[in-house]
Amino acid sequence: MTESKNLKYIDWTSILLNAFKESFIRLNPFILRRNIVMLTVEVGAIITTIITIVNIRAGQPFAFNLNISLWLWFTVLFSNFAEAVAESRGKAQTEALKSTRSTLTARKISDRGTIAKPGAITETQALNLKKGDYIVAGKGELIAGDGEIVEGTALIDESAITGESAPVIRESGGDKSGVTGGTMIIEGTIRIRITSDPGESFLDTMISMVESAKRKKTPNEIALEILIISLTALFIVIVVTLAYYALYAKVPVSYSGTDITIPILISLLVCLMPTTIGALLPAIGIAGMDRLITRNVIAFSGRAVEASGDVSVVLLDKTGTITLGNRMAKSFLPAKGVLMEELAMKAMMSSLADETPEGRSILTLAKETLKIRGREIKTTPDAKFIAFSPETRMSGIDMEGKEIRKGSFEAVEEFVKKKGGSIDSDVKENVNSIAEKGGTPLVVAEGKNVLGVIRLSDILKTGIRDRLAHLRRIGIKSVMITGDNKLTATSIAAEAGIDDFIAQARPEAKLEMIRKYQDEGHLVAMIGDGTNDAPALAQADVAVAMNAGTQVAREASNMIDLDSNPTKLLDIVEIGKEILITRGAMTTFSIANDVSKYFAIIPAMFVASFPALKLLNIMQLYSPQSAVLSAVIFNALIIPFLIPLAMRGVKYRTQSASSMLTKNLLIYGIGGVILPFPAIWLIDQITRLFFR
Repeated sequence: MTESKNLKYIDWTSILLNAFKESFIRLNPFILRRNIVMLTVEVGAIITTIITIVNIRAGQPFAFNLNISLWLWFTVLFSNFAEAVAESRGKAQTEALKSTRSTLTARKISDRGTIAKPGAITETQALNLKKGDYIVAGKGELIAGDGEIVEGTALIDESAITGESAPVIRESGGDKSGVTGGTMIIEGTIRIRITSDPGESFLDTMISMVESAKRKKTPNEIALEILIISLTALFIVIVVTLAYYALYAKVPVSYSGTDITIPILISLLVCLMPTTIGALLPAIGIAGMDRLITRNVIAFSGRAVEASGDVSVVLLDKTGTITLGNRMAKSFLPAKGVLMEELAMKAMMSSLADETPEGRSILTLAKETLKIRGREIKTTPDAKFIAFSPETRMSGIDMEGKEIRKGSFEAVEEFVKKKGGSIDSDVKENVNSIAEKGGTPLVVAEGKNVLGVIRLSDILKTGIRDRLAHLRRIGIKSVMITGDNKLTATSIAAEAGIDDFIAQARPEAKLEMIRKYQDEGHLVAMIGDGTNDAPALAQADVAVAMNAGTQVAREASNMIDLDSNPTKLLDIVEIGKEILITRGAMTTFSIANDVSKYFAIIPAMFVASFPALKLLNIMQLYSPQSAVLSAVIFNALIIPFLIPLAMRGVKYRTQSASSMLTKNLLIYGIGGVILPFPAIWLIDQITRLFFR
């Protein structure tokens, strides 16, 4: 798993200091009302504080009430601290992003300008660029805004956004035309049409999302909140009823003294409510989105993050998703009468000025064939290099009176015809054979003589087969959708280990397939990068667009993979499952804790009137007051101790749902019951010093 450079070195000191300040700011009831459990605790803290102040006098009741009040306030503060830490962790990168955005400038041109003839050039701030504006950017410049390349090809360093050091090729046309503001051009010059208005760029969206951490609550999260609110209301009723029962049982209920006091009743309510999960629930959701950011995935929907944990079918586009977007040279096919070494040498010479991945792959294959190294390639001082361009679809070199060219069949055929030559039938047969099998043929010529064909074919992305196998093991079916012919699709599917595929798929076929699986009850993930993937991305429950893809694809998705690596889906799925498991584990732990705290407080409340309850005082706590106070202190302290778990999440392991449930019940259920006993006993040993 990769980690963004922007998040690799986190200033935890600043994060913790900011979270500490936020903990007090969030005591505002209008802010805290989003969390009904903590709002209830705060109301209880206010009441006990008032009682403490009104009944100031020497003795144990004052010390007891004061301690109860303080620890109730600490409970709320620790909850606020957990949420603030989760949010601050995600905000750690925004200052650098803001700096990048505010200092960018652009060379703006008219919509009729070209790279060669840009016309009037206006220097302007990137923040002033509007959707539909055209800019020109060249070597060493930062791209001023999100856009689509409409002319030219460039090698771009996207590390400022993605954290990846390897530069990428972006060119006009196709699915590799999208560029992101803040990235740098290493080689080439491009004309860009801006596709976002000020404040709406991808960089702005990242900053806004990370800063606000606003997200729609997921169905599971809403269901859990309903459970928490219901339990809170239930325990309020129980505590009020308990007070009336105490009066009925002739156990005095008062504001102070050694009887059942209001602070004791409030303590009982706070300890029996699911305060642990109530305190940590916001942090779990925010931390899940933050964990995706550390994997270089931007999520725009909390629902999508959680839905990824329940995905059962994933649809993947082939080109740029399963395979590298650019095909690589696999073999040389010489024309009749031409030696393999001659074809390899001329293919290499004609590719020296080709900076595309295809061109570099031809150089690599030629060197392997000729058994030479880079420094052994020799050219004459007067050699003229012809760079590859999307317009000419050729590259080459003019040297020693020879014109050597390499390019598409149509481009080379036109070049050869102008020289008075033609392409022989055997070369045409090789071209047709490669094309029929889903490959890409490139033809090499010297003047009017055609030397042979280079076969380019799709290359699987590194690790894709292992990752797809892993998805299969955790019960997720993979389906490849491609516009290629069935023969090519069959070959790629077999090589990648895809469960199923759809060949010659049009956009409407992809959309129909997703709807079909959804109608069958599946949650569907879609990964794509092209404009033709947009309808399917918009329909999918989890829609992941490659950052290298088109603007349309990115806008249709609810997640963007900054690394443009489809194997990242496994990270997304695992984080989704971790959120579900973490939430379940915390809920189990919180409810289990209530059982133990019950044994600490209830006997303490009624032991004076009902001596038989002394049997339930299994921890032999010092006094009713120390028992109640110890339970309240434990209830508060367990929250900060669990913050790292909420932030990191319970690690997902490949196993059946039943075994995972059993494991969680054992660890967080039984553990949640057992832990409070020694902890409360230990705290009681300390607090009894105040009651002697």
